[in-house]
Amino acid sequence: MKDYQPADIRNIAVVGHGDSGKTILCEAMLMCGGQINRIGSIEAGTTTSDYHPGEKERQISIHAAPLYLSWQEKKFNLLDAPGYMDFVGEAIGAISVADLAMIVVHAVNGIEVGTEQMWTHATNQGISKVIVVNGFDREHTKFDEILSSARERFGKNVFPMQISVSAGPGFNKVIDVMRKEIITYQTDGSGKFTEDTAEGEWSDRVEALHEELIEYVAESDDSLLEKFFEEGGLSEDEMRSGIHEAIQSQTIVPLFCTSATTNVGVSRLLDFIAKYGSSPVDRAKIVAKAPRSDENIDVELENSNPVVQVFKTISEAHVGDLSFFRVYSGKVTTGMDMFNTSRGTTERFGQLFVLNGKNRISVNSLNPGDIGAVVKLKDTHAGNTLCSPKFKVVIPEIEYPNPNIHSAIVLKAKGDEEKISMGLATLHEEDPTFVYRVDSEVRQTIISGQGELHIKTSVERLKRRFNVDIDLIEPKIPYRETIRGKGESKYRHKKQSGGAGQFAEVWMRIEPKDRGEGIEFVDSLRGQNVDRVFVPSVGKGVKAACDEGILAGYRVVDLKVDFYDGKQHPVDSKDIAFQTAGKNAFKESFMAAEPGLLEPITNVEVKVPEEYMGDVMGDISGRRGKIMGVDSDGHFQKVKAQLPQAELHNYATKIRSLTGGRGFHTETHSHYENLPREFEQKVIAAYKRQREE
Repeated sequence: MKDYQPADIRNIAVVGHGDSGKTILCEAMLMCGGQINRIGSIEAGTTTSDYHPGEKERQISIHAAPLYLSWQEKKFNLLDAPGYMDFVGEAIGAISVADLAMIVVHAVNGIEVGTEQMWTHATNQGISKVIVVNGFDREHTKFDEILSSARERFGKNVFPMQISVSAGPGFNKVIDVMRKEIITYQTDGSGKFTEDTAEGEWSDRVEALHEELIEYVAESDDSLLEKFFEEGGLSEDEMRSGIHEAIQSQTIVPLFCTSATTNVGVSRLLDFIAKYGSSPVDRAKIVAKAPRSDENIDVELENSNPVVQVFKTISEAHVGDLSFFRVYSGKVTTGMDMFNTSRGTTERFGQLFVLNGKNRISVNSLNPGDIGAVVKLKDTHAGNTLCSPKFKVVIPEIEYPNPNIHSAIVLKAKGDEEKISMGLATLHEEDPTFVYRVDSEVRQTIISGQGELHIKTSVERLKRRFNVDIDLIEPKIPYRETIRGKGESKYRHKKQSGGAGQFAEVWMRIEPKDRGEGIEFVDSLRGQNVDRVFVPSVGKGVKAACDEGILAGYRVVDLKVDFYDGKQHPVDSKDIAFQTAGKNAFKESFMAAEPGLLEPITNVEVKVPEEYMGDVMGDISGRRGKIMGVDSDGHFQKVKAQLPQAELHNYATKIRSLTGGRGFHTETHSHYENLPREFEQKVIAAYKRQREE
């Protein structure tokens, strides 16, 4: 493979809302670059990037797939990212290592919530963007409406580099604003075209847009702006030289028109990015940290010391263990020893690859700015930094959204615990937005993700790859037990069964503490009734009772326990006797102190289009929720609310159902508060039934 220098590399994250045509657009680009002979089909499961069984079965992208091609002596590294919000972590990972975000918009559906999310992620990452409106071969396309909407939501600097002329079935013509030409493509899918001068009404429109483009380009460069004011315009060469800088500063966000399925407009899109698109040189410096320090260190492209960041790992039968990475400085070669500053270990780089989906092409080295994969690293995970031992830095890890849907795992076969444990760890390693934990409070293994589909596909992978059989159930709610009043008891424990007996008497008082203050155990013993050596024994008994729960088997919190008196026996009093007496004295005191349950309350932020506000707020109220505020965010509204965790099972699915798939939410734990009496009685009754069974 040709040795590409940083200026000749284009790292592009292909992102957008689900079903906007990203995968087929990547197919068309691969065909233009000669990597494939024909454009694959989603329905037939023949696309290069959607090769996993789950992707073929569901006909959607689940993983961000690395692809590459060569065009005009430039190497294009494409990262075809999923559009469904359930797999947003894959898109975020792709954006984090790209220099350009290609945001694909459906030519019929227009700007959708996924479009806005990807725009926000790319903006937060500080990379430039282009918009590709795809699918103009369909009926009911709406170019002008989409352009207007994009300008309204993303800024007036969204600029049409192309205009669709013959939108609809048979679409084959676009106007190139920069060249002021009508491009007519062949309808055989070859991507070949002819050029003609724009005439008539199209001539007037393209002339006006061409003048507008010159003004935008002038704004991106002070010297060009000065010349523009002095001479009233720019020469063609000056305009072209300024376009690259205008894209980097996002003075303009170019918008293109394509039909990927018929390969119309794709070659011109590649031409533009090859000439004017972002390269690693445009992000020649990133800020990292010194290991275990807050000291900032610049990682520069021309630094000869290699620095790479792993952004994704996979482990599959037909691929093996691979770590995908971007080179931020230096040259990476096979056999090189690298230091993992995130984990403090040394790794030797084995075989290096560039990939087109599952097809691996072996290479000996990768230059700064390039993206590739390395096989079988011992202890390196997504987000880790590897670098030369001479230049140790840590690149900030990729930030992923919190999970918003949760399920509990139930094993169908005993003895699969180890396989499940290994499988869950592997899935989290490959997809950091898939999270699992063993909850000792509710005694369940909880898996969490970005949506119902995310959970389902993760479980399918778990079953398929690790040969385990599991069911999913609703997670138990981690209620807590506490008291609302004061209580006391005097409990005597006496046991005589031949030989040494047991004797202990504990007098105890308890009272409530403020929420979140936990358990405070004190003693106010006076005199010689009880030896102080037994105080820790009573404390152990109290702790055991708090951990086990009294009302409904949940942890006891937020109260003060005072062991103030008692009695002992010179022979029969011992540690176990005072533990038992302490535990039972606490239970009696607890039941005398107005006991009750606390439920976890969750902060929820729901982002929805304005027209669905009423439905969403009504649903929140029906779930015992409190609206805390509403903020405007473009065409969307952010509803901030607090809801009981018990009311949030599969809430992500409900929100999408209420909003036609356009709404989504985030959730974080807030606090605990008293569970209403009617719900409390149900929880206690369910616990008693379970105990009896």
